[in-house]
Amino acid sequence: MVNRAVKAAALGNAMEWFDFGVYSYIAVTLGHVFFPSADPTAQLLSTFGAFAAAFLVRPFGGMVFGPLGDRIGRQKVPAVTMIMMAAGTFAIGLIPSYATIGVWAPILLLAARLVQGFSTGGEYGSAATFVAEYAPDRKRGFLGSFLEFGTLAGYIGGAGLVTLLTALMSTDSLESWGWRIPFLIAGPMGLIGLYLRMRLEETPAFAKLAEQAEEGQRERKVPVREMLVGQWRTMLLCIALVLVFNVTDYMLLSYMPSYLTSELHYDETHGLLVVLAVMALMMAVHPFAGRLTDRFGRRPVIGAGCLGFLLLSVPALMLIRQGSLLAIALGMAAFGLLLVCFTSSMPSALPALFPTRVRSGSLSIGFNISVSVFGGTTPLVITALIGATGNMMMPAYYVMAAAVIGGIAVFFMPESNRRPLPGSPPAVETQAEARALRAAAR
Repeated sequence: MVNRAVKAAALGNAMEWFDFGVYSYIAVTLGHVFFPSADPTAQLLSTFGAFAAAFLVRPFGGMVFGPLGDRIGRQKVPAVTMIMMAAGTFAIGLIPSYATIGVWAPILLLAARLVQGFSTGGEYGSAATFVAEYAPDRKRGFLGSFLEFGTLAGYIGGAGLVTLLTALMSTDSLESWGWRIPFLIAGPMGLIGLYLRMRLEETPAFAKLAEQAEEGQRERKVPVREMLVGQWRTMLLCIALVLVFNVTDYMLLSYMPSYLTSELHYDETHGLLVVLAVMALMMAVHPFAGRLTDRFGRRPVIGAGCLGFLLLSVPALMLIRQGSLLAIALGMAAFGLLLVCFTSSMPSALPALFPTRVRSGSLSIGFNISVSVFGGTTPLVITALIGATGNMMMPAYYVMAAAVIGGIAVFFMPESNRRPLPGSPPAVETQAEARALRAAAR
């Protein structure tokens, strides 16, 4: 059941980020289709504006789906978000171009993005809670890392498909109909993910909570006020940790492909192949990094990532700006390996900040507030800063500022390695481990 839970959560995350990856890597083409303008920078800003708009509704999705996970169960909410995400992505592939229906094209694109954003608001918090509550205490980092492994798989699927289409199709064909293919694939993927998620059982931690509620020991309904005000210290920690996690994530995986193409005028196909290779490298080391968090702790790994981004962002971006294929690959690989410090740790570190009673709701709200304000706006803000200042090093400076905030959060966060989740009993993998734990307690 643990393996099934991890696979279902990872697949849902993969599907979510398949769409976000496709949208990022095909942003230039979408700008031509939905936002015709003589200025390429204006087109890119408009496209990333629609990208960022989805993040404005994510906190509302988190406020709806997160508390629902604490009220009706961890298993039901991810199934609903999966349906909504697949429908929104599939709908984008059906929208006529600006040349066909005029201003209604970008309006419909924005509407589909808002549906995606609302559903995504409940996806990560629910999935991370689900995996964390199923995982044994000694393996929570390793098993939780597969949630972001799914993210990378989705990105690679999106990037690989866009790269293939870009290489095989002419620009006219791509802008005419080829760009629709990646979005239309979301329909069948959503049905597969829904099937897997519907086969899951409730997590042991929530089942125990529900049993206590039925016996009258606890109130099942948790007020949103308790999730926010009652957890304000850990909520601030969550927001700060998610800030550094997502600013670096979106800078590398969403913004850099467009940065290489539009700002550095690098060949689009080669740029996509470099990003694809970096993500494959990240996937290769990801499970090992997850095991490191189980052995040495979440704080040392996350702290190393913050320190690395603070010290190496400028040298890595200077390598990328040098322009040769080798230099770009080395700079992007440096960013990617540092990002693994966050992607391998956060799925196990964030759920451990909150007690079982409010875990899904508090995590979803804090995560989505931070992503909406800081993460999803990263491509738009960096593009605007470069346009305003003319300084091509802005991506590095922006990431360094996020790393400082993340480092402060790491200093104050509690270590959760090899410990039970707050409000939950110890979770073990074998009967022998259970007997040893009982003996130690006696």
